Amino acid sequence: MTDDLNANICLEVKVSLTGKRWVAPATEMARHATVITREAQLPQPVAMLLAQRRVLSEQAKSFLNPTLRDLLPDPSNLLDMNKAAVRILTAATTRQKIAIFADYDVDGASSATLLVDWLRQLGHDATIYVPDRIDEGYGPNIPAMQELGASHDLIICVDCGTLSHEPIAAANCDVVVLDHHLGGAELPNCVAVVNPNRQDETGEWGHLCAAAVVFLVLVEMNRELRKVHDKIGPDLMAMLDLVALATVADVAPLIGVNRAFVRQGLAVMARRARPGIVALCDVARLDRTPSAHHLGFVLGPRINAGGRIGEADLGAKLLCETEPNKAQAIATKLESLNTDRREIEAAVRNAAFAQAEARGLDAPLVWAANDGWHAGVVGIVASRLKEASNRPAIVIGFDGDAGKGSGRSVAGIDLGSAIQKLAAEGLIEKGGGHKMAAGLSLDRAQLEPAMARLSDLLARQGSGLTIHQDLRVDAIILPSGATTELIELLDQVGPFGASAPAPRFGFPNMKIIFSKPVGETHLKFTATDGGPTKIDGIAFGAMEGPLGPALQQAQRSGRNIHIAGRLELNHWQGRSKVQLRLEDAAWADGQAR
Repeated sequence: MTDDLNANICLEVKVSLTGKRWVAPATEMARHATVITREAQLPQPVAMLLAQRRVLSEQAKSFLNPTLRDLLPDPSNLLDMNKAAVRILTAATTRQKIAIFADYDVDGASSATLLVDWLRQLGHDATIYVPDRIDEGYGPNIPAMQELGASHDLIICVDCGTLSHEPIAAANCDVVVLDHHLGGAELPNCVAVVNPNRQDETGEWGHLCAAAVVFLVLVEMNRELRKVHDKIGPDLMAMLDLVALATVADVAPLIGVNRAFVRQGLAVMARRARPGIVALCDVARLDRTPSAHHLGFVLGPRINAGGRIGEADLGAKLLCETEPNKAQAIATKLESLNTDRREIEAAVRNAAFAQAEARGLDAPLVWAANDGWHAGVVGIVASRLKEASNRPAIVIGFDGDAGKGSGRSVAGIDLGSAIQKLAAEGLIEKGGGHKMAAGLSLDRAQLEPAMARLSDLLARQGSGLTIHQDLRVDAIILPSGATTELIELLDQVGPFGASAPAPRFGFPNMKIIFSKPVGETHLKFTATDGGPTKIDGIAFGAMEGPLGPALQQAQRSGRNIHIAGRLELNHWQGRSKVQLRLEDAAWADGQAR
């Protein structure tokens, strides 16, 4: 969102066909980009992205080639790191029984697999326990921790545990917590809590996902192994595929070391060495090297499907599996569950949108709740509501009087801390998370007061104050500039994702010379600026809104139209061709219709 007085309107588009205002980078960014173009010898669109990321011209080369050597934090700077590393290493080298209590999402599964992989290479097996989302809910619970504690010497909680005081106390054995969720005023009584989002941490590494925290612990354990036992530890670089997967799937901001994690993790994944990920790529019909997009939108949802509507530990089992045939069987089951998940999600989404729209999408908080909504899909539906309204969103499903909900936030609004405040005030039974995502449990009587209080807390942070929904346009280019070489250079600025969006380009005064509906809702098209170079495009879901009919009208009438979207390579039958993934359009004459 951009303040009205400071908005740099792009192509004079104040209201596009989808009701958005197009906003170009600020003038000082353009000047900075000009310096980068001149001094670093980079194309202007690439330089503009670097400028927006506050990269100086002398830093451009290192930014385009991020390395862990330069960006990895010293693990020992995190509180309790040495305690955690020494205790886990002691358990591994003395053959104590280790249990790993993991969250049921991709980050939890990846975190658990990192530890299992490391321990296996030392000849040590560990038990993995993943709680059922419906029956047990998020994080450690007293019965499970008591059972694990009775048969194990050490429990390692990954991607959970920071707020689990009573369950950890009930374990009656040593517990180490490796987490990244927001911490409370007091920590649980255990051996160690390694969490960059503890209240007594600096917050410098608060953008790490749990798998990244676990990776840092493994780095420290390799150091200890070398220092105390004079042994070389397992190859951690080969495990970066798991860190990359978790970082993207958990929507961690792709800044700093996270860029290096994902960039190098994708290179590891391209070697197809982990049977579980290979099997998942195959069932998803992913016939080329995965990108960050595939981690978030192809692989991640399938791994999550087990935790959402099936067996909670299927994702972890898949990633840990070393036999290709067994991995293939698990991946096939997850594929089927993901199909079922889509159907369940669609039904909840339609009902939630109808309810939220009736309540109003312009409030500081958008929310919906109903009986029977599956707890495994409420987070996904909350994401859809957030995207549609540009407001924090909460979706809650009730089973009797017990409700479980999930929320997603927008940039600049800390949802996790607000929900923690609700729990501290007794307005909900429990809740927590991080800035962009959170979960909560409450009873039916608490619903209306809790949502009213949460809306007030978010309003105080500035939610709901903005009027326009802006479309950021990073640069204006012509079809002749949309080349394969440009996309390859742009990829070096990535990976793209949370806090590092893929670049969006505007193409001015285009003529649509071809359009064809694809499937029920999509539209393929070809556009030209009158020069020799044309650009092909795809507009997903365009026929369900104003974009599809407008592009068809533009073709029939010959009327000029501005178009905006993201450039990508369309791979088909062994060939790659530049394609525009259309996101918005506006009539070049400034008329609304």
